[in-house]
Amino acid sequence: MDQTSSNFERGRAKMHEVYAGDVVDLPEGLIPFNDVMLTTLFAQVWDRPHLDVRSRRLLIMGVIAANGQIDTWKIQARASLRNGELTPDELRETLIMLAPYAGYPNVA
Repeated sequence: MDQTSSNFERGRAKMHEVYAGDVVDLPEGLIPFNDVMLTTLFAQVWDRPHLDVRSRRLLIMGVIAANGQIDTWKIQARASLRNGELTPDELRETLIMLAPYAGYPNVA
């Protein structure tokens, strides 16, 4: 297995972990953007040490809220609940904390 395929498989495994298996598996080479996402974002960024998945997810949820991407925020929220990273109360608290910084309309 070459390095690219190894990173692809490592990225695929990390994506399954991050999204609690709620993902669509695409074969390597079918969609180039998917290959780049798996080999870089998931195999190299999400898989780094020092921050756990929960911490990374909270950072991402803040950025997503600031950008007003409610559908993407919901995907992250569902995954955090399925993985046991956040409770419903903690999710609500993130919205309360984010609202003054990201803007109430983005978080509403």
